[in-house]
Amino acid sequence: MELLLMLDAARDASARRTTAVIPYYAYARSDKKDAPRISIAGRLVADLLNTAGANRVLTMTLHAPQVHGFFRVPVDHLNALNTFSTYFRDRDLSNTVVVSPDLGNAKSASHLARLLNLPVAAGSKRRIDDEHVVIERIVGDVTSRNVIVLDDEIANGGTTLELLRLLREQQVGTIAVACTHGLFTGSAIVRLAAQSDLREVVTTNTVPVPAAKIEALPQLRVLSVAPLLAEAIQRIHDGESISSLFDV
Repeated sequence: MELLLMLDAARDASARRTTAVIPYYAYARSDKKDAPRISIAGRLVADLLNTAGANRVLTMTLHAPQVHGFFRVPVDHLNALNTFSTYFRDRDLSNTVVVSPDLGNAKSASHLARLLNLPVAAGSKRRIDDEHVVIERIVGDVTSRNVIVLDDEIANGGTTLELLRLLREQQVGTIAVACTHGLFTGSAIVRLAAQSDLREVVTTNTVPVPAAKIEALPQLRVLSVAPLLAEAIQRIHDGESISSLFDV
């Protein structure tokens, strides 16, 4: 609501162009009508932003690509893959594979794998409800390999824990988890901290992570995407290319 009020105030003040910078577009998770008589919040909020006066939207790692179509204004869709690749490149990546929890995120996992010159694998995920998922198998060779799990976000940690269970059955080596949006709702931090074979959890600051959660999960690393957002804002202002930021 505060963002809508600021957009409206900027329009009333005769701003030439107004860009809404939304590092985490939470409503992107409501992107389909999976039950009768429910609202598609992703589309509704996009319409509200347009009505309030946004001429452009800058965001990071939408939950699904089709959310682009909800907006009537240009959307610059950033990702944290270069940030993650810079971080992991300093690690020993011999015998390592990038794993996506589901086939929908496999494209991003493949991109990160290309940046790190690693193979990629993906899980076959089926969601039962908001709290529970089932990953039936992993497509790709992960046996006896070190693993980097890449997901767009971690909320209650259900998908991550289910994937870890399946990876253990494949007798993998060390496990690292990376996600753009670290929400860590409910008991997610406690559940992740209980995984003794989880080497590290890497996220970004698109969502503020309280100090108490960082202390409760010593393996947690929070990377800043402020330089990436600043560069994108500067390029929008100067009319330069945004997509070139992510050239492989």
